[in-house]
Amino acid sequence: MRLLRGERSKQEASFVELFFDLVLVFALNRVVATSTSQLASSPSSAARWASLLQALLLILPLMWVWSMTAYSTARFEPRRLAVQVMVLVTAFGVLLLGVVTPKVFDGSAWMFAGVYVALQAGRALVVAVALRSHWLQRLYWGILVWFCVSAVAWLLGAVAHDAARMLLWSLAIVIEYGSARLGWWVPWQKPERILAWEAAAGHLADRYQQLVLIALGETILAVGIAYTEASGSRRFPQTFGLVIAFITAVLLWRIYFYRAGEVFGSAVKSAANPARLGRVAGSAHLLMILGVAAAAIGNELVQKHPTGHTFKSWLALMLGGPALFVAGRTLLEWVVFSRVSRPRLLGIAALLLLAVPLAFAPPLVVVAVVAVVLLAIAVADARRAAGKPAEAPTPPG
Repeated sequence: MRLLRGERSKQEASFVELFFDLVLVFALNRVVATSTSQLASSPSSAARWASLLQALLLILPLMWVWSMTAYSTARFEPRRLAVQVMVLVTAFGVLLLGVVTPKVFDGSAWMFAGVYVALQAGRALVVAVALRSHWLQRLYWGILVWFCVSAVAWLLGAVAHDAARMLLWSLAIVIEYGSARLGWWVPWQKPERILAWEAAAGHLADRYQQLVLIALGETILAVGIAYTEASGSRRFPQTFGLVIAFITAVLLWRIYFYRAGEVFGSAVKSAANPARLGRVAGSAHLLMILGVAAAAIGNELVQKHPTGHTFKSWLALMLGGPALFVAGRTLLEWVVFSRVSRPRLLGIAALLLLAVPLAFAPPLVVVAVVAVVLLAIAVADARRAAGKPAEAPTPPG
């Protein structure tokens, strides 16, 4: 009982959670760097598309570890030693996941799957035992059951190869995300809906805002490292690509935080059904993180091949990543203001339609055009709010 959050618990993120985020930055960077290397060196179109799927199968588990940790610290006081130990053990596990990422599909799949299963199922088991007779124990027993089910697919995928492994790991991810959507239902007890948003909406909003920031920070880290490693061959295209990558990150930050990204915690907290809107907000942020990661890979590819042919898989990252980010941000706007702005929809349409002419342009031109589209969205936001007071959240009923 002493580990659970009280009414006077501080809602802002604790230092141990920020430390956990730093470790996540490393793991995300390893996924981006590994995917970039594979996309740049793959000899065939099929191999490049397979690399995209592999990147997705690595990012989604990392995001799920982060989400489960965030929901844990929303329910349990992160300033208690036992909770801090849990977060730090999880951080070490994320570090191991990042370390083995470059070799996951080349000999180290068993370590990635083993560490991931131990993190997720182990935490659920420890918390369920510690809760004893508290009503939350039923929720964590359900979580443990579903993680044990997905563990079968993770571990079988670790000993399988190529397409079989990706199919089994895709199944594991579907099981985990789907069971969470169903409230971790098990036949012998009533479904438990996610209630953390009702009790700690401010904390979870703070954590999701920080997740977007660290993802954007990773994009700068990735392109900066790529630019530094090319010190012997740096030319104007690489330098221009570095500038474009920074501008893109700034524009994504601006689009996110203005204004829904800044106040969505208050919107969820004041909603008639905080749990439902909180789940939608979480899904919106997952889309945005996937979009940021895709954009990061695209910008790093520009550092390696700024000119020449743009493969379709590269184009999907460079255009689809920002489009996915804007789509997630559009969904978040609905959560906060019960509306969808036209400039964002037009921006998504423009990014998708531009795939046809940009298929014949070099990678550097593609990312430059993406930055122009994002700038247009940011300018439209600023013009709409010019001279008006800050808009108050109006979440849907």
